[in-house]
Amino acid sequence: MKIAVADYFTINLPFCMNQGMFKSSDSELVELAKTNPDNFEALVLKYQQPIFYYIRRISYFSSEDIEDIVQEVFIKAYKGLNGFDQNLKFSSWIYRIARNTTIDAIRKKHARPLTTQLEDDELLKIFVSSTDLENETAMKDGLEKVRKIVDELPYKYKEVMILKFVEQKNYEEIMDILKKPKGTVAALISRGRKMVIKEAKKSYLLLDQ
Repeated sequence: MKIAVADYFTINLPFCMNQGMFKSSDSELVELAKTNPDNFEALVLKYQQPIFYYIRRISYFSSEDIEDIVQEVFIKAYKGLNGFDQNLKFSSWIYRIARNTTIDAIRKKHARPLTTQLEDDELLKIFVSSTDLENETAMKDGLEKVRKIVDELPYKYKEVMILKFVEQKNYEEIMDILKKPKGTVAALISRGRKMVIKEAKKSYLLLDQ
């Protein structure tokens, strides 16, 4: 079920774009937004929903709290436009801001997220990508076991696997979002997959070969 999160931005940002702006590249939109704040809305409209769901996937916050974080993310992005590195993808840059803002919000609550709000199909993307099983294998009887396995992954592994297998980011994008070298990203994904396999065998979702 989709969650509507556009209302804040469409109410609070003036709508003065023409349809041609949606055909502009992110880099072009950034440059336009630097000269006219109204143009920033095109980037907000493009990324607000993906950012909402990304924050939802890596945190345990309510929809209302996530909407507040999304608002903060775009305020930070707008204020930082002049420092935007054009060598980066805007999508990676805004995801990095979202990730860091979410981590800050988690720290303010003095607790690491115990669970994440992944949908069943998102859990299975992580599980299947780690184990090479067919979706149906885990779907019927093992879904709660799959959820437990993914929820209990240490956050640093779960985070990078969400980016890779749910958000479908490539290595370069993940490197930019997490500000980690490729070798570290690859090691986190590899270790996370091994942990999933190990726990899947313990739960009899996988058999030893």
